[in-house]
Amino acid sequence: MLGYILRRILAVIPVMLLVAVFVFLLLRLTPGDPAAIIAGDMATPAQLERIREAMGLNQPLHVQFFTWVGQLLRGDLGTSLISSTPVAGMIADRMGPTLAIALLTILMSVALAIPMGVIAAWKHRSGADYAVMTFSVLGFSVPVFVIGYVFILLFSLKLGWFPVQGYTPISEGLVAFLKNAFLPALTLTTIYVALIARMTRANMLEVLGEDYIRTARAKGAPEHRVLFRHALRNAAVPILTVIGTGFALLIGGVVVTETVFNIPGIGRLTVDAILARDYPVIQAMILLTSFLYVLVNLIIDLSYTFFDPRIRY
Repeated sequence: MLGYILRRILAVIPVMLLVAVFVFLLLRLTPGDPAAIIAGDMATPAQLERIREAMGLNQPLHVQFFTWVGQLLRGDLGTSLISSTPVAGMIADRMGPTLAIALLTILMSVALAIPMGVIAAWKHRSGADYAVMTFSVLGFSVPVFVIGYVFILLFSLKLGWFPVQGYTPISEGLVAFLKNAFLPALTLTTIYVALIARMTRANMLEVLGEDYIRTARAKGAPEHRVLFRHALRNAAVPILTVIGTGFALLIGGVVVTETVFNIPGIGRLTVDAILARDYPVIQAMILLTSFLYVLVNLIIDLSYTFFDPRIRY
């Protein structure tokens, strides 16, 4: 078991190295002068030279790369070209809202989707099954910003239960946090419930036809034990993959939802950096998103062994 964990952790290193090389070359090897791209068309030669000096663009490419990697290993993600503030601090300030809403979304999605998928598979071709499948289709078909505006119209403007926009940190109180975070999380939950419930239903249908399920029922095991202990556990591996991938997408920043609800998360930070051509921030966001994807996939791979002990490759 320990050897498997170490192999999976060591496999992350070359992946992140390749991502770092790609991010580094993204700016340096694009057509045109990177300093001119950053400064804009109206920049003077003196301004261009200052940008080249600040970013080390006047040094050989390999020297630039090793200098940049050394800064990354020290936790230095560079300085914003627009606000002249450390990029690491900007990301740290924006990570809280995105992470909090992502966790709330995943908790709500898993709590709703897995029972829905299990019931749909258990009551195959019944009204409950058709209702879950209809909801899944609608969840994928309706754009997220439409769902968000409908929830704002219904729960904020009509009923007055929640604020229209804004974000309150959980440090200022759980109730205040939930009032602002519930609608964005509910908007995203609508989509992820559809995804997870459909995956749960498909895998449960496959597992419920296995011989050991019929054996468990023949021995008189209660139906809830058959469904959740025998069937769901053996169907958990692909479901975990979907849950983990969804969480990585949420952490990466759901730009549309953060824009609709005016949430100062990393999704909006990325959009603002792209519009302003703030390349140090863009590079840092690509690295952060890639690292989170790799980390979540590593956690998912390790979690497989708890549900299926045969996985020890």
